[in-house]
Amino acid sequence: MNYDFKKHISSKIFKVIAYASAELGYKSYVIGGYVRDILLRRPSNDIDVVTVGSGITLAKKVASLLPGHKEAKYYGAFGTAMIRFDGMEVEFVGARKESYDRNSRKPVVENGTLEDDISRRDFTINAMALSLNAEDFGTLIDLYGGMGDMEELLLRTPLDPDITYSDDPLRMMRAIRFASQLKFYIESESFKAIKRNAERIKIVSMERVTEELNKIILSPKPSIGFKLLDESGLLKLIFPQLCQLKGVEVVQGRGHKDNFLHTLQVLDQVAEKSNDLWLRWAALLHDIAKPQTKRWEEGTGWTFHGHEFKGSKMVPKIFAAMKLPLNEKMKYVEKLVLLHLRPIVLAEDIVTDSAVRRLLFDAGDDIDDLMLLCHADITSKNEEKIKKYHHNFEIVQEKLKEIEAKDHLRNWQPPIDGIAIMETFGIPEGREVGVIKNAIREAILDGVIGNNFSEAYAFMKEEGKKLGLSVVKEIQEPIVVANNGPVPNKKV
Repeated sequence: MNYDFKKHISSKIFKVIAYASAELGYKSYVIGGYVRDILLRRPSNDIDVVTVGSGITLAKKVASLLPGHKEAKYYGAFGTAMIRFDGMEVEFVGARKESYDRNSRKPVVENGTLEDDISRRDFTINAMALSLNAEDFGTLIDLYGGMGDMEELLLRTPLDPDITYSDDPLRMMRAIRFASQLKFYIESESFKAIKRNAERIKIVSMERVTEELNKIILSPKPSIGFKLLDESGLLKLIFPQLCQLKGVEVVQGRGHKDNFLHTLQVLDQVAEKSNDLWLRWAALLHDIAKPQTKRWEEGTGWTFHGHEFKGSKMVPKIFAAMKLPLNEKMKYVEKLVLLHLRPIVLAEDIVTDSAVRRLLFDAGDDIDDLMLLCHADITSKNEEKIKKYHHNFEIVQEKLKEIEAKDHLRNWQPPIDGIAIMETFGIPEGREVGVIKNAIREAILDGVIGNNFSEAYAFMKEEGKKLGLSVVKEIQEPIVVANNGPVPNKKV
């Protein structure tokens, strides 16, 4: 493959680096991902520069020569520096060689040659460099055949793969992540080495493992990565709950679907529609409790009753174990796992206004994501069945729009709050307030009364009578101030 790299390193930042290197008597090179991405025709703003000399000294020199005298950030402990310029992030490091202790993925680092630095790279496609030196500016240095591996769509390590993966086991995750992101193939001997070294992943922090796992989840077709994780033996070590979904059990000639393969298909189908990481996590976990809830029932067959409830309870433990954020992102995934069967049940039955109101009330602003997940959850091989489900879901979605337009129940707050109840009946906070609030909510969701103050207030007074309460103070409908003046707060 003949390729003109010079046009990709013609901007000011590269010329300044070349000039600064010459002034210092250094040899400098663009290396790694930026070179790879040129060949992949992917835009990249991350530039790694390796120099045979001090990366920090070079960065300081470059910063002093850039317009406005840019500041470089220095990381002395790592011998690196970084400059932001013209929308690009440029990281500088001195060429080095590394040696590893078997019980750690943190290397002992020494100054080295360009060849030393190239050989320590993870894959040949990341081990190519472009010269920034006057005598051969823009020349490709490809010591391990990375260009040929790019043409073959092949992931291969520069050195013995057993050494590469044992030294830094996170590279096994990176190999699978690149295969999933780029649709490359892991070279046969390299993949065998991943299998042999899989247990070494235990010395890597879960934060780093999960960072790579998230990138696999965000790849165009995540199932590629998860199948490789499974085949390599890594998945059972980093995500055992997902492995438990594998397999089909047969009783009396009747088997259930392989829930591992089903989950990956759902994840792929969500990935076709959304780049949202957390929606993809919901797809990955939507059936996670099926192994614990699987039962054979005579006359019915295989059942997984309550797997959505148990699955939602498993989400916080999985997030904690995998060092994922224990915040609103986790609660979002919990909610979607809990609710993922509700639209399916609606699609199988007569769609009542009451059921739709309750779904809107429970899902809130996440209703659209929930419906996307439910569409993706249809993985039957029966085309007629798929058409039927999608048609029924469309009916549910039309009903959702209709009810939302009429009743405004998305992220709904009832038009009567506890303070209004206490003031009306002259009672303190207690059981009666809770009973009345619950009755109002249920009446609105069942369509007995409208979602507005006047109907809810009249209903509240009737409920109070049932509890032996008398009205001591009539209250007025609250007023909210809009941009164009006060308006009654009829629908909250």
